[in-house]
Amino acid sequence: MLQLATPLLGAVDRFGYFGIALIVFIESFGIPAPGETAIIAGAAYAGRGHLNIFAVAVIAFLAAVVGDCLGYWIGRRGGRPLVRRFGRYVRLTPVRLGKVEGFMGRHGPKIVVVARFVEGLRQFNGVVAGLTGMRFPTFVLWNVLGALLWVGCWATAGYFAGDHLDQITATAGRYLTVAAGIAVLLTIAYVWRRRRRHRREREMAAD
Repeated sequence: MLQLATPLLGAVDRFGYFGIALIVFIESFGIPAPGETAIIAGAAYAGRGHLNIFAVAVIAFLAAVVGDCLGYWIGRRGGRPLVRRFGRYVRLTPVRLGKVEGFMGRHGPKIVVVARFVEGLRQFNGVVAGLTGMRFPTFVLWNVLGALLWVGCWATAGYFAGDHLDQITATAGRYLTVAAGIAVLLTIAYVWRRRRRHRREREMAAD
């Protein structure tokens, strides 16, 4: 089996299906946890014959949907005061909350699907959907779709990775590092161009 690096991932090794469900569930309602990695690890174990891949996928799907729905009601019932008081303990700062709210406000309910694949959005999209007053049936519909795609993607990847998961993870990590570097450079270039354009506009306005 994989040598799991963290206590939470050790739960997958030790507790099997329950460990997967627990990690995915707590991540989905706002507590930072390696949900994606738990699904991949569980699926990889299934590929080695230790677990059943269909059980892994179903359990992860249900945990993701229920966890997100709990997050929705935390946001809906607890409201902004609750998030402001306890958000810092789960890295939901006022700045991050504002960014997630703005992103969801611009893109609507479909962002619930996209958020599944984005670190930071995934943990808090249920809470923010509740805060912004999204209708619960609408949230559930997009939440189910997002969970299906997310779990299906990572369960399939982990299952077919099998014994090569360690090598795949290491290779992916190197490519992600390069991609992150490129993204930073592109962001710097974009900000520089915007500032330069604004400077020109101010100069033209002054003339």
